[in-house]
Amino acid sequence: MQIEYATVLIASALGLVHIACASFAFKAQVGHKYTIGARDENLLPEGVAGRLKRAQLNFQETFPILIALVLVLDHVQGFDGLSMFGAGSYLLGRLLFLPLYAFGVPLYRTLAWKLATAGLVLLGVSVFV
Repeated sequence: MQIEYATVLIASALGLVHIACASFAFKAQVGHKYTIGARDENLLPEGVAGRLKRAQLNFQETFPILIALVLVLDHVQGFDGLSMFGAGSYLLGRLLFLPLYAFGVPLYRTLAWKLATAGLVLLGVSVFV
């Protein structure tokens, strides 16, 4: 399997981890009764649960871009060293981002986001090189 497709596969699993972490943290915050109910009160996650939810939403913003770039690259020209490096940077940045955001580490969390975003940029550049 190509590195770029493996990245999509691993990032898909990471997306499920994001969902599970945010869900379990919110359940710990509001209790089982609220999470299985109709949620009419519309409680919002706070603290760690809020950070995990925001990290999940942030991941969901970038993941479709990764998928699109990998598919375009494969269809247009195939993969190269730059796309492999970009995919790896994206994945490493996203793997670091979740715990750094959960623990409220602002500077390094931002650096992890920038690493992941730079990976997407490299994948995009690889389309035109």
